Order: sequence, then C-alpha cells, then structure tokens
Amino acid sequence: MPLRRFAFLLLCVLAGVGCASESRERHAGTPEDPWVIGMSQCNLGEPWRVQMDADVRAAAARHPNLRVIFKDAQNSSLVQRAQVEEFVEQGVDVIIISPKEAAPLTRPVAEAYQRGVPVIVLDRAVQGDQYTTFIGADNVQIGREAGKWIRETLGGRGKIVELKGLMTSTPGQDRNRGFLEGLELDRHPGLEIVFTGEMQWLEPNARREMESALATNPEIDVVYAHNDPGAHGAWLAARAAGRETDMMFVGIDALLHEGQQYVAQGILDATFLYPTGGAEAIEVALAILRGEEVPKKIVLGTRLFTRENVGAGGQPIN
Repeated sequence: MPLRRFAFLLLCVLAGVGCASESRERHAGTPEDPWVIGMSQCNLGEPWRVQMDADVRAAAARHPNLRVIFKDAQNSSLVQRAQVEEFVEQGVDVIIISPKEAAPLTRPVAEAYQRGVPVIVLDRAVQGDQYTTFIGADNVQIGREAGKWIRETLGGRGKIVELKGLMTSTPGQDRNRGFLEGLELDRHPGLEIVFTGEMQWLEPNARREMESALATNPEIDVVYAHNDPGAHGAWLAARAAGRETDMMFVGIDALLHEGQQYVAQGILDATFLYPTGGAEAIEVALAILRGEEVPKKIVLGTRLFTRENVGAGGQPIN
C-alpha cells in the first residue's frame, strides 16, 4: 500500500471515524455541480413505496442544486446493504434509506454514518442511533387508533382477523403492538382475535391468508390489515366467498388513489394515513447539506378516513 494512502487510513482510525474514499468528490451544491443524494428503497412492489419515491423525486425537482440516484433493493436486505456500501464508495453527499428490516441494515447504516456520510432513515427504523435523522409516522399510535376505532365501532364485542405486515420490520411490530393496546382485550373480553397471518405487506399474500381465515372461521366481524393492499386483498377473498358484506375492513396508508378511493367506494370502512415522508426527507437533506442542525427524530402525523369524512380530507389525529 502506498505510504500516503496508509497514512490517510491511519489518520481515519486515530480520529475514530471511517473515510469513504481518499478522493471522495465534494460537490459545490450548484446546478452545475449539484449535491448528490443516494436513495435506497427496500422495494417497489408496494404502491406506498412507489409513492414515496415519487414524493422524493417531486421534492428534489424543486431544487436544481440536487440530484437523486434511486435504487430498488427488490425486497432483499442483502441487496440493500450492498446499495448503501456502493453509495458510500461513490461519494454521495447524503444517503436516504427506507430499510426492509431493522437488524440486517443497522450495521451498513452505522458504517456509512461513521465514515462521515449523513444518513436519513425513512419509515422503518434501524437499531441504535448511528444515523443522522429518522423520519416516520408513529406506527404504535396508528395501530392503537385502529384498535380503538374497531373496539368502539364493534361496541366491545366481535371476532377479528389481523393480517400483519413483515414482522421483522419495525412498522409491523409497532402496528401490531399498538393495535393490541387499542383493543384493550383485558377490559373487553367480548373482543376476540380469531385469526392472524403475516402477509408481508403484499396484496396476493393477504388474499391467501384471508382465504385461510374464511375457511376456519364462519363468523368474522372485522379485518384489520397492516396496510391498504392487505385490506384490499382480504376484501377480494371475502368477495370471492360471498362474504364481503358480512364484515368490515380496516387498513393503513390512505394513499389518495388507493386507500382513500377504497373507502369512497365502500370497499374499506376505514384507513389511517401513513405519510411517506419523502418531501420531508429532501428538506432535511438540504438542511444537512447547508450545515444546519437537524432533529434526530421527526414524527409525522396521521389522519383517519371513513365514509363519512373521506370527501373532506379525513380527520386529523393528534
């Protein structure tokens, strides 16, 4: 190894940080030499994630001194880890990552952060605090509000199906935990969860899980799915069985042209907004690049959409 490079690496070690590259490019942040943001999306198989990328793209387009490189990890934590490492080696100015899972992505995110690359973690948290900023909604609160709405709507009595997202991801865990808190099963013994299934956020999986729920449960009062594609998949399975009018369907996401439309059409009875945070991520990235201090955690709000209020833009929940 050349002496100069050895001395450079030794300096990094002694300083307690890593160094992305000896010749890492420093952009001026001008239209001619824009700042570069690397965006790693865990997958583009979910409409909500497609919307997140669209929100990032639209927000960045308002700033000619920004350029965003988008990557799709195709639902693979190994691919996503490689993408983070590649961004570091490319010398991007900021990384935005929406992780597939917490544990497998914690280390690559921490390594990028330790090497001096600001990292914005979007939607799904990683473990520890080795990142610059986390932006996301409060999934425990959203799950709790869903459980509360179902409990109150059912009058404290009813049989429930829960279709979970990916339970190795923090949103799946939090939406489940909050939901159980909102149901208050210990105080309402008339409420019973008769079936649970993990559909990994995907509509076809939710449909298959719901088919199993229908086959083993002659009575179901409500289906709570961790996202709107899951709720819609459950509705499709119930319709195929001729039982879609026997139960209510509740989801999460409330995209304008998906969940909100399902509510307006009478397919879903309720959905809760899960904002993508794409626009906020770009604003935080700009603040970082301008040398400003940014919060360690930014929590986004939610709204409840039902047939009664969907036309008015839903009801904000504090």
